[in-house]
Amino acid sequence: MPLDTAASDITASGVATAGEGGRKTDAPGPDQPAGQPLYQKRKKIFPKRAEGRFRRFKWLVMLVTLGIYYITPWIRWDRGPYAPDQAVLIDLASRRFYVFFIEIWPQEFFFVAGLLVMAGFGLFLVTSAVGRAWCGYSCPQTVWVDLFLVVERFIEGDRNARMKLDAGPWTFEKLAKRTGKHATWLVIAVLTGGAWIFYFADAPSLAFDFLNGQAPFVAYSTVAVLTATTYVFGGLLREQVCIYMCPWPRIQGAMLDDSSLVVTYNDWRGEPRGRHAKKAAAANQPMGDCVDCDACVAVCPMGIDIRDGQQLACITCALCIDACDGVMDKLGRARGLIAYATLDEYRSNMAIATDGGRTAIDPARVRTADGRFAEAVRSFDWRIIVRPRTLFYTAAWCAVGLGLVVALLARDRLELNVLHDRNPQFVLESDGAIRNGYTIRLLNMIPERRILLLSLQGLNSAEMKIPALAADYADRVFAIQVEPDRVTTLKVFVTLPKEALADAREGLAFIVEDRISQEKDVYRAAFNIPGAQ
Repeated sequence: MPLDTAASDITASGVATAGEGGRKTDAPGPDQPAGQPLYQKRKKIFPKRAEGRFRRFKWLVMLVTLGIYYITPWIRWDRGPYAPDQAVLIDLASRRFYVFFIEIWPQEFFFVAGLLVMAGFGLFLVTSAVGRAWCGYSCPQTVWVDLFLVVERFIEGDRNARMKLDAGPWTFEKLAKRTGKHATWLVIAVLTGGAWIFYFADAPSLAFDFLNGQAPFVAYSTVAVLTATTYVFGGLLREQVCIYMCPWPRIQGAMLDDSSLVVTYNDWRGEPRGRHAKKAAAANQPMGDCVDCDACVAVCPMGIDIRDGQQLACITCALCIDACDGVMDKLGRARGLIAYATLDEYRSNMAIATDGGRTAIDPARVRTADGRFAEAVRSFDWRIIVRPRTLFYTAAWCAVGLGLVVALLARDRLELNVLHDRNPQFVLESDGAIRNGYTIRLLNMIPERRILLLSLQGLNSAEMKIPALAADYADRVFAIQVEPDRVTTLKVFVTLPKEALADAREGLAFIVEDRISQEKDVYRAAFNIPGAQ
């Protein structure tokens, strides 16, 4: 089936035309017999274990992603005595986000937003280049379903054994296997939820408190929710999550073009399919490379037949490629009957096989007399990945990443915030001087104690007092010790003599600086007096 019929196939399948609330309905559609339900009853899928280069790559991705998820909270990173030593930590209590040597404060959350933008452009880039590779290899739903399938195969056996067990009566053996499988799934689900909470607190301490029943209630509730979702989504719903719950299959169409690589059944060389090649040859009938063995269907975790064309349910995991290549190897035929291909490539080869669409598919047209493919037959060329669309996504991804790096390197670790008192805006003292009050916040964003100098600039006759340091002492410069990785809040009063009130409209500036690191921040503020507008 041609790739460009995908949209009509999806609509006709009923997946994209769900009834209200996802319920069955007896109201017939345009091509639906009266009284027939809109949805077909779910058929259980028993994927067979595949062998090949794509399956090995999926094993590698699964090991890497699961390893990162489960191990990362336990990695230590020395930040000194005044900061946590967990490499990756989302410290909600202190409103900090630690990632190895990087510390993100709340006002720097744009770094996290930038990473999300990079993730978006990265997803667009991957999809436009190689289709739903994210879904097929790295999506958490795919990774955990793969993990659950490993458990299922280990306990219940491969495809035929699981189908036989499912169809058979309930015996002690069946009960024991099902109990063992679901119990193992629950253990994995609990570990999944448990690993997540360790990102929000010191992992060893939280693990000890959790096992002793002393952890916060939110920790237990989070683990319970994530355990339930992992078990249900990864073990019970599986492909239903990808087909009915995930929005990405419906969005990806906007990311694909005629040069995007997608898993494709090359019917221009596979049709007419059949299992009796010798009989067909004796009868002088054309026969394609597909022997209709259904190996591609048996290994598909979504339960689809890739030979029916591109479908919404296909996650391009490429296991059907491994299965088909294995069959082609046994038959001594060229690999690639099912392969990553572009729509342009497919159309070109189909035009050769059908004489420009004037006849049915004839495999002889794409081969020479010695059985090799004709020179006109197009094959994969890596240069198709380098095209304006992918270059744009790559440039956007790099630009955002470069901007984040520059901002990270140039950011200050010392910040000054000033808030003028609103009530009262000023105080008239007995000698005619005017006093203004300010709340000053000194942000020391490094895990070390520092001595900072807070000084006034402007209003040369003005003096400031900091009651927390010295109740009766007034000056224009104060040395302030600030705690590491903390915000120090001080009340500051600035007094301007009566004879200098005319200078008030010039305003003033607070300056905080660290003479050792040469860091400095300036905040300009107003000085209010009676009658000022």
